[in-house]
Amino acid sequence: MNITILGTGFAALTSIKQVRKQSPSATITVIAPKAEMLYFPSLIWIPARLKKGTDLIVDLTNFFKRQQVNFIQAKVQNVSNQGRLVETSEGNFENDGLIIATGGRFIKKLPGIEHAITPCEGIAAAEAIRDKLDSMSGGTIAIGFGGNPKEPSAMRGGPMFEFLFGLDTLLRRQSRRSNFKIIFFNPMPKPGKRLGDKVPDAVLKLMAKKDIDTHLGHKMVRFEENKVITEGGEIDADLILFMPGMTGPAWSQNADLVKSEGGLLKANEFCQIEGLKATYVAGDSGSFPGPDWQAKQAHAADLQAVSAANNLVKELNGDTNFEVFKHELVCIIDTLSHGILIHRTEKRTILLPPCRLLHFAKLMFEKLYLRGYR
Repeated sequence: MNITILGTGFAALTSIKQVRKQSPSATITVIAPKAEMLYFPSLIWIPARLKKGTDLIVDLTNFFKRQQVNFIQAKVQNVSNQGRLVETSEGNFENDGLIIATGGRFIKKLPGIEHAITPCEGIAAAEAIRDKLDSMSGGTIAIGFGGNPKEPSAMRGGPMFEFLFGLDTLLRRQSRRSNFKIIFFNPMPKPGKRLGDKVPDAVLKLMAKKDIDTHLGHKMVRFEENKVITEGGEIDADLILFMPGMTGPAWSQNADLVKSEGGLLKANEFCQIEGLKATYVAGDSGSFPGPDWQAKQAHAADLQAVSAANNLVKELNGDTNFEVFKHELVCIIDTLSHGILIHRTEKRTILLPPCRLLHFAKLMFEKLYLRGYR
């Protein structure tokens, strides 16, 4: 049983562990540009220097050895032959079963988007926010996010709330908050509804409490240097943070794989790519059926990866009793001093108010999560 897994993010690493658990004798091949993981959720702490970029990079060499993984350092260029062939920058590799977990990419089509920093692009982006903030004695900070109109789940709003409240807390700690104006902008009149019906009002109430202005319900038009332009007006800003919506990985654009209207790899309830055998997707690369509040987040990627791995091993063993992946959203919106817990399932939504212990819980979770990969 030769199983190939593409990527080294949350979904990929969970897939590796689950495949090895279900099939101790399987040959597992991992293909990715580097044998390392970047822990994206903690990018929010780089501007405040609670974390350094190097703190968030995990060398996976030891993990691969423990899991008996064959690692191929290469960039994926295509998946062909009904999923049985992965074409890369270092040659072609065949498989009996495939899990695609290469992540998605941000839609950077808005004119002038180069004038905004996209925080979740990586360490360099988070450091750019830190350095720009250090150079400012005052001014206006505009923070917002957009979506993929053809793929409602393909957005990352949670981290932008964290940068928003985190920068507010940081400036207050530095006794500089009075020198800055912070504005949150979003095309939706009540952003955050995906997190639960009560969340938008709670978040907007917190913004008002912290003297954060809002510019809501207006479609984005373009960015200019030091300016955000929407159909509802203009925002002058010295620092712009903007998280665009997401779509599928660049390599998949011309691949003969079924894609959703929003450009992601289209999966069924088993995380299996439509129309293909023994070919699965987990995490940001995929478009999945289910409730409209699904989110692109690490916890969801882990849940999808477990089902994808279990179902792939079952399929290769001739078992068709597949499992449906669980729909669940769990996140802590961190403010640098407190955390707001949100837990949503198909039955209910739990929203806990800001709590200092939840801030430390999020820090501890990172430590425990990464320990298993070091």
